[in-house]
Amino acid sequence: MFRSFKKIARSLRGPSVQEREMAYLCESVDRYDFEYRQRQVDQGLFRKGL
Repeated sequence: MFRSFKKIARSLRGPSVQEREMAYLCESVDRYDFEYRQRQVDQGLFRKGL
């Protein structure tokens, strides 16, 4: 019973910070873009306000 509730709760929540960071990195088009995005993630682009 609790497993189904956990599944529903997980599907309703927004993406976590790590999931957003990974999605942002996966959108890079080349190595240079990836490195630029990685630096932004390292500087806390997605962690502001936490």
